[in-house]
Amino acid sequence: MVPPSSSPDRWREVIRWRVLVTASLMLLWGLAIEGRLVHLQVFRHADLVERAARQQSRSIDTHPKRGEILDREGRVLAYSVDADTVVSVPVEVDDPVEATRQLCDVLECDEAQRDRLQTRLGEDRLFAYVQRRVSIDASRRIRALDLEGIGLIKESRRFYPNKELAAHLLGYVGTDNTGLHGLEARYDEEVRGRPGRVLVQTDAHNRAFSRVESPPTAGVSLELTIDKFIQYIAERELRAAVLEHDAAAGSVIVMDPSTGEILALANEPTFNPNSFSGSTPDARWNRATQGVYEPGSTLKIVTAAAALEERLFEPQQTIDTSPGVIRFGSHRITDMGRNYGALSFEDVIVKSSNVGASKIGITLGPERLGRYVTRFGFGQTASRDFAGQSRGNVHRDWSRLRDADLATTSIGYGISVTPLQMAAAMSAIANGGELVEPRLVRAQISGAQRLEVAPHVVRRAVSRETASTLTRILEDVVSRGTARSAQLEGYTVAGKTGTSEKIIDGRYAETGHNVASFVGFVPSTRPALTVLVVIDDVVRFGGAVAGPVFQRIAEASLRHLGVPPNVDAPSPVLVAADGVSGTRVRSASLRLPTLTAGNQPPGAAGRMPDLQGLSARSAFGVVTQIGLTAEAHGRGFVTAQTPPPGAVVARGQRVTLQFDRVPAAAIRVAP
Repeated sequence: MVPPSSSPDRWREVIRWRVLVTASLMLLWGLAIEGRLVHLQVFRHADLVERAARQQSRSIDTHPKRGEILDREGRVLAYSVDADTVVSVPVEVDDPVEATRQLCDVLECDEAQRDRLQTRLGEDRLFAYVQRRVSIDASRRIRALDLEGIGLIKESRRFYPNKELAAHLLGYVGTDNTGLHGLEARYDEEVRGRPGRVLVQTDAHNRAFSRVESPPTAGVSLELTIDKFIQYIAERELRAAVLEHDAAAGSVIVMDPSTGEILALANEPTFNPNSFSGSTPDARWNRATQGVYEPGSTLKIVTAAAALEERLFEPQQTIDTSPGVIRFGSHRITDMGRNYGALSFEDVIVKSSNVGASKIGITLGPERLGRYVTRFGFGQTASRDFAGQSRGNVHRDWSRLRDADLATTSIGYGISVTPLQMAAAMSAIANGGELVEPRLVRAQISGAQRLEVAPHVVRRAVSRETASTLTRILEDVVSRGTARSAQLEGYTVAGKTGTSEKIIDGRYAETGHNVASFVGFVPSTRPALTVLVVIDDVVRFGGAVAGPVFQRIAEASLRHLGVPPNVDAPSPVLVAADGVSGTRVRSASLRLPTLTAGNQPPGAAGRMPDLQGLSARSAFGVVTQIGLTAEAHGRGFVTAQTPPPGAVVARGQRVTLQFDRVPAAAIRVAP
């Protein structure tokens, strides 16, 4: 631009020129600002809002308290306790080195932990964990330090008060409050609850100035079918047997055959879920549901049930087992050096003749044998309450089985099952022929609400007639056959032993590596318990190894449950009087309702007897005998009951009994 020429009006031109230049510059500056604002507020709006939110605030999820896990009597097996977690706002930490030194004096860090913590505290972040769930003493000392940028928040910590008891059933919880194993994993969504939230906000100088906390919601509690006392007995006896026989491992299952309720499930080796990280995967493995084994002679109950159901054999029908061996080309099946000669169908099972059972299986044929293996639940998941359970291994195409395969399967080889499947199969014989799903959760409890889990009948495996006939045969197995070590004083027991050689490196091992097992139910007339014992890698056979374990577990469990003897059982001798005066006396001898375990399906109705005046043992015996469960309060003799006498009750229903120490004048011996 050319400067204005000299004239009297030169100053006006100068002013005009300067104004024009200034206006042009201002216009350009304004356009630049407007363009920048449009770019920031329109094109980069979402990105900048997100960055601002990250810089100014951060939300932290706080884990809710998990619901409790209880046994069938309400005794706590797992619960959560509040614990302090040390956290930091690194941007507020003035001296990371000094802060790290003071924190590690309390937390006892090693060199690697000290370096990680110092690095974390020196970062330009709004939040960082220092250490999760510290002890009460550490929490108190850190609070006393009053370090800038260091604080404490509440988190829950899972605690198992009984340590190893029922560890494989309960499982354990990880650092982030998520179930990792067992029921804790299977019902994690229900038990975990809903998380809360802590919001940390900062000003322009990165100083935290507020926290808004939304409290978490606790999860539901689980009431299990497990009985803590029976679980303890099962674990104690299993551990003793594994040590006695120098075995590699073992499993025990105790269940109610009518409802499928699992009263105990034990594995050895085991672990402490409070410190599960220090255990081995082998110890944490739930062998009862995830491990498989060839059942050996215990599977003969399926072979025998199928033959009886299809009416191919009668109990007294003769089967020739001579000369104690049966050959299929190069493959042979023997009776362990014995020649039983001609045996009845019944004695084939009682003496556990492999040759006789093989001939029964061949007579059945592949289609019928395969159908009954499926009916009894093998090759399928046994229960919805166990995560990661195995289906076992059964033949996929039964029609292609040759006689050698049929014979092998009939005696429990060439097929693998889980202990839980075998316990459920024997329970089907015990309850009259129905395959009932084993279950571990009895109810879910949320606040005042209690949602019960009903028994589930999968299918009918065999008829009641077949189950009754096979029960009598299995009673003889215990009374005069291979399972005499499982006999119980005062009770009839029905059961079957099993011994199978282990497969090691793809081949059946030489003598001395057996899986010994026994599965049975008691009392055999009105079964209250099915008990399975499997001991892995032993020298001796099932009757000698597993039978005594069954006997000890069953004896203690029956006594605990108050199940009355069914052999030479004494009749009640006490009568009760209403009041101390004894003016009105009522006999304690009871007429039981038609509701009985032996002839009624689950859910059948009957009348509630009058139990008042009976001792605890007698009352529990009557309640168990008619298929009910009891909840007791107090000690002594029954003084009140719910439901009242004469009320309609259904099998499996819970009754409440009130006991009290009645005066001596109110009790007398019946004439």
